[in-house]
This record gives sequence, C-alpha cells and structure tokens, in this order.
Amino acid sequence: MCGIAGVLRASGFRNEAELAALRQMAARIAHRGPDDAGVWTDPDAGIGLAHRRLSILDLSALGHQPMVSASGRYVISYNGEIYNFGELRAELIALGQSFKGHSDTEVMLGAIDAWGPESAIRRATGMFAIALWDRKERALTLARDRLGEKPVYYAVCGNVLLFGSELKALRAHPAWRGQIDRRGLALLLKHNYIPAPHTIYDTARKLAPGCMLKVTLSGERLSLHESFYWDAKSAVAEAVSHRLLTAEEAIDETERAIRLAVEKQLVADVPVGAFLSGGIDSSLIVANMQKCSALPTRTFTIGFEEEQFNEAPFAREIATHLGTQHTELILTPRDILQTVPRITEIYDEPFADSSQLPTFLVSQLARQSVTVSLSGDGGDELFAGYDRFSHALARWKSVQAMPRSVRAAAAGAIDSLSEESLDAILQGLATVVPSWRKKRALPSRLRTNARFWRARSVDDIFEELISYWSSPPVNGIAADWPQRVVTPAGLDDMQRMMFTDMCRYLPDDILVKVDRAAMAVSLETRVPLLDPKVVETAWRIPTAIHRRDGRGKWVLRQLLARHVPEALFDRPKRGFAVPIPQWLRTDLRDWAEDLLDTKAIAAGGYFDPSIIEKRWREHLRGDMDWSFHLWGVLMFQAWQRTQESDASEFADAPRVASAG
Repeated sequence: MCGIAGVLRASGFRNEAELAALRQMAARIAHRGPDDAGVWTDPDAGIGLAHRRLSILDLSALGHQPMVSASGRYVISYNGEIYNFGELRAELIALGQSFKGHSDTEVMLGAIDAWGPESAIRRATGMFAIALWDRKERALTLARDRLGEKPVYYAVCGNVLLFGSELKALRAHPAWRGQIDRRGLALLLKHNYIPAPHTIYDTARKLAPGCMLKVTLSGERLSLHESFYWDAKSAVAEAVSHRLLTAEEAIDETERAIRLAVEKQLVADVPVGAFLSGGIDSSLIVANMQKCSALPTRTFTIGFEEEQFNEAPFAREIATHLGTQHTELILTPRDILQTVPRITEIYDEPFADSSQLPTFLVSQLARQSVTVSLSGDGGDELFAGYDRFSHALARWKSVQAMPRSVRAAAAGAIDSLSEESLDAILQGLATVVPSWRKKRALPSRLRTNARFWRARSVDDIFEELISYWSSPPVNGIAADWPQRVVTPAGLDDMQRMMFTDMCRYLPDDILVKVDRAAMAVSLETRVPLLDPKVVETAWRIPTAIHRRDGRGKWVLRQLLARHVPEALFDRPKRGFAVPIPQWLRTDLRDWAEDLLDTKAIAAGGYFDPSIIEKRWREHLRGDMDWSFHLWGVLMFQAWQRTQESDASEFADAPRVASAG
C-alpha cells in the first residue's frame, strides 16, 4: 500500500522548482508510505511521477518505485495489491519473461509490457490506483480498481495536470488552482460524502471505479479521455443473466469464493491481522483467516462506554471462540475529543460519516501490531444486509395507500409554507388536537414525511432514505443533483437498491472511510468480500434467499454458523454506530457551538444560518435527532478552518532518477 502523485505539464519543464514541487507533493502523503520514497522525471516530456512506499511485498530495494518496465517503455507509480500476481507471474515466465524481485509491481509492469495497459489491468485482481507513463506514445494513464478501494484525484490547472492519492498532494503544487464547489458542498450535506466524480473543489475530480483516464499531449494542450475497462452495470447484468443459485448452491459457492479471497489476501511479507466488530461480516473473515493460517489471527476491536453502542463484548466472545489473539480498546468521550481535530486532516476533503472516528482509532490500535488488516466491508451491499432495504419497501407500501394526487398536493402545500407559517398553523391545530401538544418539532417532522409523499416509486423512497438534507441549505445553487445510478434492466426493487449502494455508498463512503483512516497511520486494509468472484456469486443469489424472515445476509449467516455458535452473533444489526447524538449535546457541545455559531456561518457565506441554527436548537432540546445532518455541516466548517494550514511536517526529500 502506498501513495502516488505526479504532474504532466504540456510545455515540459527543466528547472529545479518543478522537481522540488514534485517532492513536496509526495511529502504531503508520506503517511501513506513511510518506508521509501522515489521520484522519476522526464523533463522534456513534462512528466514527473512520485511515490511513497509502505513495504508489504518484497521489502528490498527491488520493490522501489517509480519502477521502469523491463522493456524500458513504461514507468509506473502504483498504489495497491494485485492478489493474483503469482498466477500472472507464472504465465509471464512461460512467455519468456524474467523477474529480478518478487513484488507485484514488477509483475504488473511485465503484464503491461506483454499485453498492453488495458488488457493487463483487466486481468489483474486486486485493489489499485495506477499512474503509468508510456515513453513511446508520450501518454499518461491513470486507472482505478473495479469497486474503488484505492483513490485517484486529478485536476487540470491551465496546461498542467496534477494527480495523486489525496487532494493534499495536488494542493502542494504551485500550479494548483481551486475554489469551493458549492454543488460538491451540497452533495456533502445530502449524502455526508461527496460522490465521484465530484470533489469539494471546482477543478478537481475523482476517478470513478473501474475507470481509466488517458492523457496525451497536443502541442501546448492536454487531451483527456476517460473509458471503463470494467463497469458494474455490465458485470451485474452478466451475473444475473446466468442461472440463479439455489440456497444450497449459494452457501457452498460463497464459501469457496470467500475462502479463496482470504487465502490470496493473507499473502504479505509483514504481519497481517483483522478488524473484528463481532458482526457477521468481520467474524466470517476472521473465521476463514483462522482456517488458512497456522498461527492465531490478531484481531482488533473498538468499544464505547455507552452500553447501547458497545459491541466489544460480542467481538470478545467471537475472538475467544475462534482462538484469536485479541486486542480491544474502550473509547471515552475524551478519546473522541482528542481525535476530532485530526479528522479534517485525515480525510483531506469534507467527509461526514461519523463512524470515521472509531475507524481511525481501531486502525491506530491495529497498527501497533500489524501492517495489514483485513476487514469485512462489502457484506451489507452485496448480501442485502441493510435494514433500509426493507424500510424502503414497507414505506412505499404505506405511501401507496394514499392516492398520489392527494399526497402530492399535500406535500406541495407544506413546501410552499415558510418555517414560521407552518409552525403557526400547527400550533393552532394543536389546540384542537390535544395529542399534538406533546409532540415536539412538528414542522420538521411534517416536512420529513412530505419528502416521502412525493415519491413515484420505491426508488424515490430509497433515495430519500439515504439522503440527509433533501434540500441542502447551501447558498447559490439549484438542487440539480447528478442523475441516479443507472441500474441494469431486469433487477427487482431490492436489487436496484443494492446496486445503488454498491456503486455509490460503498466506494464513496465506506471505502473512503477505511482507506483514509488506515493510511493515516500507515496501515494497509484489504477487503476479501470485494473479490470479483465473491461479487459475481453474490449477484447470482435471488433476493428471496438474501433476505429471509425480514433479515438480510442469510447466506453469510449460514456460513458463519459453520464456524461460530449462532447464539454469539444472532442479534439485531447495529453497524459501526457512534453515540454522536449524545456527544453533541454533552462532550462535543462546545466544539460544535463554536463551529455552528451564527456569525461564523453567515461570514462563510455558504449556508443559510437561520436553518442551521434552528436544527441545532431542536437537537439540543431533544426535539429531533439532527446529528447526522449537523455532522456534515460541522465537518465542512472544521475542514474550511484548517484546509490552508501547512502544519504537516515534510519527510526527507525522495531520491531522483532522471529519464534516459
């Protein structure tokens, strides 16, 4: 696992300032690769590649990057792991290639030499972000893995292309230009993350999962062309076109796929462990690790003092049963207070999934013992684990009981009223309907319900359920959100929701959360459930098997029961929940009030301060739980205060290898 960065200047470059800027870009992401650093440049071509290395495979200098291919044609700066590199290596040796070391980077370059960039990337199974320079064509290719485990940001600033694993690498270059993108900010408030290809800046973009960006030079201009070597829509359509699996087949094929994925992802020249929450997904991964390893797996768990959020006892029971070498840490509000100021630096652009806090702390805990940690992410998206799938179907059934014309008119009437007018009307009605007198925040509750009354389908309901601010209070924008995820034809209602989560929530929230938190402490994370064979198998399972008796992940439950007594994991789903609602009213209140101060909000000019103030007061009184809505605002406010800070210490300058 590593960090990449680079620059392509259409006019070329020849002075030391360009080299210093490239070094600075790499230094800003040194946490992603503290073990080694390198820079490769071809000044005449205007290309510079930088790399920060976290040594996982082949710890010797033979794994140093940027790396030049055996033919001399290609140069790569690469972040990630190719899990089938052993198979590719054997195939390439049969074709007459030889290798100096045993890193997957060298194998990937050999594959590119043999089959070309796109074919080689198609054949690679793993997680990766690749920057590849073709010295013959004078073309740069940026590529990202299929489901978006590893990040790639890029920006065109004049005649300069900047790219890197994190935005802070781009901002470190003197050519960087970027203003806050209000649409990106509105997307943050809507989802609590900013979906690709958008970012918080108007000039920067995220490369989409499964995407390749080819950049060529046309005189003094850069020409950019995006294409997909893999896309989820085609892959899922192909999977569901096959004969669907029976329950018994689903269990057996899923077990085989997960076992093979875990075996491949245990390959490393450094210690490997796992996050263990005590839930189904992480417990299943750990159980398979135990089967594949001769030594006890090292497992790590975070818990909370608040009992209703604390899953540490469940994880401890699972660890004891499986016989792992287990470590747990119970968090206090003080731990969170100390962590919150670091969040904006860790996540680089505003990001507001509150479980980012324990994710960082469990990563920090694991890094004390291991360099690689496996996680159970992906199970909910692929095996129908989220309760919101059932909630959406139930709410749609309820909404349909009212004629659409009636509910649309009612929703329109509510939307047309100001907060003050609606409040006055409801207070008047409360004098007639005594039971309403005890209800608090009635206008907010009614507006929330009105969001669902406008629905035309279960897809509309689901979109509302996965949104926080339906109409984000961001000044100066229209509510023209990007089109929804286009789903393959023939999927049922639940499959469409699962597909949407797999394509948007998984890469832009879950995988972002884990990658940034872990890499902040130089920890590599691997996600076996996102292995292509596991993904394909999951999509061949009918939804009636995925969800039985109102509960999801039936197949994974059956698999885990082969390793762990059902009594140890048969409980309601919690997720990685954090007691943010209580903390905002208590230990985090001073921090939040400072950021949500009406004058500060107004001075920023991005939000309507009256709406923010109203939501904050309702939350403090306990009228409504607005914690998830406010967390997005808080993360942006905190990020904005610190984004220009240059407090990070730069690592030693990387060594330089010149072209030719």
